[in-house]
Amino acid sequence: MSEIRVRFAPSPTGPLHIGGVRTALYNYLFARKHNGKLILRIEDTDQQRFVPGAEEYIIESLTWCGIEFDEGVHKGGDYAPYRQSERREIYKQYADLLVEKGAAYYAFDTPEELDAIRKQYEAEKKVFQYDVFTRKHLKNSLTFTRKQTEEWLKSGKPYVVRFKIPENRELNIHDLIRGEIHVHTNTLDDKVLFKSDGLPTYHLANIVDDYLMHITHVIRGEEWLPSLPLHYLLYEALGWIDSMPQFAHLPLILKPDGKGKLSKRDGDKGGFPVFPCNWKNSDGEVFLGYREWGFLPEAFINMLALLGWNPGTEQEIFTREELIQLFDLHKVNKAGARFDPEKARWFNQQYIKRMPDEALLKLLKPLIEKEHFLYNDTMLLQVISLMKERATFVQDILNEGRFFFEAPKQFDENVIRKKIKPEVLPYINEVKEIISNIHEFKASVIDESLHVYVKQKNVGMGEVMIPIRLALVGTTKGPHLGQIMEIIGKNESLSRIETFASYLKTM
Repeated sequence: MSEIRVRFAPSPTGPLHIGGVRTALYNYLFARKHNGKLILRIEDTDQQRFVPGAEEYIIESLTWCGIEFDEGVHKGGDYAPYRQSERREIYKQYADLLVEKGAAYYAFDTPEELDAIRKQYEAEKKVFQYDVFTRKHLKNSLTFTRKQTEEWLKSGKPYVVRFKIPENRELNIHDLIRGEIHVHTNTLDDKVLFKSDGLPTYHLANIVDDYLMHITHVIRGEEWLPSLPLHYLLYEALGWIDSMPQFAHLPLILKPDGKGKLSKRDGDKGGFPVFPCNWKNSDGEVFLGYREWGFLPEAFINMLALLGWNPGTEQEIFTREELIQLFDLHKVNKAGARFDPEKARWFNQQYIKRMPDEALLKLLKPLIEKEHFLYNDTMLLQVISLMKERATFVQDILNEGRFFFEAPKQFDENVIRKKIKPEVLPYINEVKEIISNIHEFKASVIDESLHVYVKQKNVGMGEVMIPIRLALVGTTKGPHLGQIMEIIGKNESLSRIETFASYLKTM
């Protein structure tokens, strides 16, 4: 079997949607499993929709995800250039070849003329398409004489090259995910292959590049499934049918309610990103990405891998190597995969829990330094060990454990009104005295001292522990009191308790 070669070929028309990242991921997993090559090709033939910065964003996003390419616009390779706008002369010769073979023709209709025809059809409640029936009555080299055609081409007037769909054929094409696909050619339209601006359309450039770059498998989104018959016919017309890659069309990623394709609007509405990294548009508006939301790239990739594919087991957390070994196109679903933002968060939470404390330390440090908090590595590792079970994102360790780094600025007044009685002040002062006399300031010793005190006073645990927790944290949340005090230290603990006691006296 020849070397497996797959490609991810996005268009730089805006930010990379997570559906595009998943396509890149499945290509990556397939290539790595079969010891093949993965190519990044930029398909920028639609100059009207080109967005500055989009290509750089695509590369940055895929790099963050850990999707590595063997060839591409950013790496070079034996089949460079990998940017289609730099290959236009290549496509022109194949467009000319298709015309010479009678598989394509020149079309001279202006956009205004075609719009007028469409409106006429609409008025008659019909749908117009340039196809085996209508092309016989339109302005093209099939209806013009050779002389008329030559004169038009020499005049410099705009024209396009359209593919000539064969009449009255039944096509049977195999898709690795969807099985056999049957299409009658009379239902297809004569797509434009080469535009008047001297650039090819996706259809021609895509086929030519896949052939010249020896692509063996085309793994792409479901939205390209309607183009499959045309691409099959192009391979056939160019005499490349024996070299045609195998096709696999991936299911859509659906909205959280399962009704339609996931869009940026759904993310805006639901408060979750649909892009891998932050995207800033030409108006300066910033759209949140998973990286900036706090996702670990490994968790993001794991979550995406299971949106449409499952190895057939109950396992949900996979290493990258496990994903590579288990990935199988035949186990990709045909139906769309519903995106669940809460499940996405769950994946990140699981990765945070499993991550070594030392690795989390490297991620947490910049956040702590940004706040200008004093810390040392030993302290941070203690905080991480206590807080990571509660964290969905790395920043949660700081946000939920801010009391480790600064004294509370306010206290939960609802709890004070409901739980704190005037007679609690003597308890607070006595606890302060107990804490000041502890020599081995360890969590176990502190907790034991507090339990002994509560037992001796014969009072409820909450009567003592709730006000002390409020003093240290500001709320009733957080780890064991002994653990908090050991980390912040004796002096800071006593200072906070004294501050809270003074606060209560003023109420």
